[in-house]
Amino acid sequence: MAIATQDTASGPTWVQRNRMTLTPILFLLPGMLFFLVYVISPIFQSFQISLFRWDGLGEATYIGLANYEELLTDRNFEISLWNNVRWLVLYLLAIPLGLAIALFLNQTVTGIRLYKSMFFFPFVLSQVVVGLVFSWFYLPRVGLLNGVLASLGLEPVNILGDPDLATYGIIAAGLWPQTAYCMILYLTGLNAVDPEQVEAGRLDGAKGWKMLWFVILPQLKPATFIAFVVTIIGALRSFDLISVMTNGGPFGSTRVLSFYMFERALSEFGFRMGYGSAIAVVLFFIMLVFIAYFLWQMWRDEQEARR
Repeated sequence: MAIATQDTASGPTWVQRNRMTLTPILFLLPGMLFFLVYVISPIFQSFQISLFRWDGLGEATYIGLANYEELLTDRNFEISLWNNVRWLVLYLLAIPLGLAIALFLNQTVTGIRLYKSMFFFPFVLSQVVVGLVFSWFYLPRVGLLNGVLASLGLEPVNILGDPDLATYGIIAAGLWPQTAYCMILYLTGLNAVDPEQVEAGRLDGAKGWKMLWFVILPQLKPATFIAFVVTIIGALRSFDLISVMTNGGPFGSTRVLSFYMFERALSEFGFRMGYGSAIAVVLFFIMLVFIAYFLWQMWRDEQEARR
C-alpha cells in the first residue's frame, strides 16, 4: 500500500501517461485520415495526371510536360491568370472596407443592433444567391443599377455583357459578402482592444487617425492577418459567382484559373483531365506561395513574442 501511494505521489503512472498521449491521437485520427484521403492524396494525383493525356475514361498516355508547355501559348490561360490577378488586387479592398464598417459599428449609436444585422446579412448568404442578386441588379433594362442611372439622366450600362466591365462587376459582387466577413473579424478584434492602451494614447495626445494607426491597428494585427489569408485564398479560388453570373463569358473574358480548369477538365467541350490538372497545379503553387508567406510571418511573430 505504501508503494502504491508513493508511485501516485511521484507523478502519473505509465498507464496514465500513455492514456494522455494516446487519447488526443485517437480523437485526431479520423480527421487526419479524411485529410490525407480527400486533400493530400488528390494533390499528388493532380501532379501525376498533369503528365498524361487522358479523357477521364479511356487509357491515359504519358506526355511528360507537354500540358505545361501548352499553357505557355494558351491565350485563354493567360486571360484567366490576369483575371485572377485582378481578383487578387481588388478583393483586398474588402479589408479596409470591413475595418471602416467595424469601426462605425463599434460606436454607441441608437439602433446599432439593426445596423449590425444589416451589415452581417451578406455573410450568411451563399455565393449562388449573391450571384443571382447581383445578376438582377445589373440587368440592362429593368435592373436597379440602370434604374438609378436613368433617374440621374445617364445612359444604361450592360455590365455583364461588356467584356471590359464584366470581371469588375463580378468582383464587386464578391466584395459584398467578403467585406461582411472582414467586418466580423474586426468587430471581434475591437472587443479585445486594451482600454488601458487607448487611455494612455489619449493622455499622450493621440486622437483620430493617430489613435487608429498607433494604438488600435497594432492590436488588430491578428484579425488583419486572418482577413488577408481568407481574402487572398477566396480571390484565388473564385468560381461560384463566375459560374452563376456569366459562365465565363462574354467571350471568355471573365474566366479565372479555377473556372478554366473546370472547363478544360469537366465541361462538355473539355474532358482533358491532364490539361485541367496542369492548370490546377499552377493554381496550387500560386496559393502555396501566399500560404507559405503567411505561415512564415506567423512563425516570425511567435519568435518575436517569445523574446
